[in-house]
Amino acid sequence: MMKLVINGAEHELDGVQTIADVVAHYGLTGKPLVVEAGGAVLTAEQWASAAVHPHMQIELVHFVGGG
Repeated sequence: MMKLVINGAEHELDGVQTIADVVAHYGLTGKPLVVEAGGAVLTAEQWASAAVHPHMQIELVHFVGGG
């Protein structure tokens, strides 16, 4: 288990090593998404190589349609 701060709240996630793992954990793979990790905005191409560490601050901003 790793403690991460996601969207301002602490979460314990199991089996995550990269940002891509975090995105997949929340079912957001393939969806319009902006990720900020450790103060930097990451492109989708960077997610698989961006390692996470305990207490890392991550912001996941996804977009939904509607009016």
